[in-house]
Amino acid sequence: MKFAGEAGAWQAAKSTFAYFIICGFIRPLGFAGPTGIFPSPEFPLSVLPGAFYFAGQQMALKLFNTLTHSIQEFTPLDPAGKKVGMYCCGPTVYDFAHIGNWRTFVFADLVRRTLEFNDYQVTHVMNITDVEDKIIKRVHEQQTSLREFTGKFETAFLDDLKTLGCKEPHVKPRATGHIPEIILLIEKLVARGIAYRAPDGSVYFSIEKYRGCGCQYGQLLKLNFDELRPGERVASDEYDKESVADFALWKARTPEDGSVFWPSPFGDGRPGWHIECSAMSMKALGETFDLHLGGEDLKFPHHEDEIAQSEGATGKPFVKHWLHGAHLLVEGKKMSKSLGNFFTLRDLLARGFSGREVRYLLLSAHYRETFNFTLDGLQGAKTAMARIDECVGKLRGIAKDHAAAPEPKLVSAFAKALADDLNVSAAWGEVFKGVSETNRRIAENSLSETAAAAELGAWEQVDSVLGIGRKPEAGAPPEITLLAEERIAAKKAKDFKRADAIRAEVKGKGWLIEDTTKGFQLKKL
Repeated sequence: MKFAGEAGAWQAAKSTFAYFIICGFIRPLGFAGPTGIFPSPEFPLSVLPGAFYFAGQQMALKLFNTLTHSIQEFTPLDPAGKKVGMYCCGPTVYDFAHIGNWRTFVFADLVRRTLEFNDYQVTHVMNITDVEDKIIKRVHEQQTSLREFTGKFETAFLDDLKTLGCKEPHVKPRATGHIPEIILLIEKLVARGIAYRAPDGSVYFSIEKYRGCGCQYGQLLKLNFDELRPGERVASDEYDKESVADFALWKARTPEDGSVFWPSPFGDGRPGWHIECSAMSMKALGETFDLHLGGEDLKFPHHEDEIAQSEGATGKPFVKHWLHGAHLLVEGKKMSKSLGNFFTLRDLLARGFSGREVRYLLLSAHYRETFNFTLDGLQGAKTAMARIDECVGKLRGIAKDHAAAPEPKLVSAFAKALADDLNVSAAWGEVFKGVSETNRRIAENSLSETAAAAELGAWEQVDSVLGIGRKPEAGAPPEITLLAEERIAAKKAKDFKRADAIRAEVKGKGWLIEDTTKGFQLKKL
């Protein structure tokens, strides 16, 4: 069922409230509604909605919560309303991350930066999935050890994360480092009668038993249970929503697993993918936390199974806010190696694009919109970045060492756009509106040093969220600098024909000479 608007969100809250009572969970929750609040230890009265503060005005941060299918004000569980626990499903380290993966991770970075911009104290957790079906298959094929195989891709991922300007998560748990926690969680589910041991020694989560206690399986999306046959099992980590079945929590050891197994009360084996994230997230953030992110492809089965096994084991709500980023197309089609439109970040860097340009393009569309990633779009990103870099460079030149409070107009408009479910398209619109206005004032010579410093401060506040950063310094080759200096000498000698010839020669070599009051600047074309 979908809920729209504030009243709809309230209906969703009441529905969830009833669900926890039916399940016999430890205590009811409280929810903020249009006319008041039902208090509880999980959602106490003292929690205030997140808000941007500018010019004395409060702007509530609103996000689309997949759990309630509606846009809601973000409200942390922390009684003081300041601390936020945020979990993002991280990479499965069996290969280099592709550009579709990176859209999700850059989106998560935007969420974290937005929360921090909003003065929240964020604990950002991102797991490393270093044991699951695809990894086991490749370890077996390459006849190597699990850690040797996954380690190189984990290192590559963290390097690429830095290249894209993403902040490193505070906690990066590996699945293989949480086997005791995973086993304990499975034992709780078995003890509650929600999980059972299959004839082959594997342990499965029983959807029939879970629903039988009044609990809801299918909170993030609508599922069809008409063809569900009790006890039907699916061993694979990934399956379609049309194939709803009991899913694996612990997989009994098989010959194909080789040396990848752990002893457990259920016998030798390894964890299923879904239980890994439940164990790692709850260890890092507690049994109930604020925010869980991921791509929309993870809604089912991964996130739906996370909710079921976590709430089934603890008797408490798992996550308050769920955010999902939409799919990414490449050149208008689903990414595929056979179509030649499959790109890793390293592929794009090899084509001459920078991490800043890739980040810009990935942040150019709203996170809930399917986005078409194209090489032409990357060329546009290169142009856009150059426009911003040029404007910022001019501001630095005018401001010199002056300091001033950030100019509030851009920051306020930018913050208002972000507060509207991370409307990054509108936020970029405000940035380029500011660039145009600043360039006009520079052309009119009406921007003082103090005003330039204020504009620069505004950009730096905005960029604390966008994460584009400063353009890397790239000095001109010595021969280009010598030509530019020769041109200055020609101008002083009033040999303007020679000066123009040198300018043309330098341009032909890929550099532009710009005259300034301080001399000349060289800009790469």
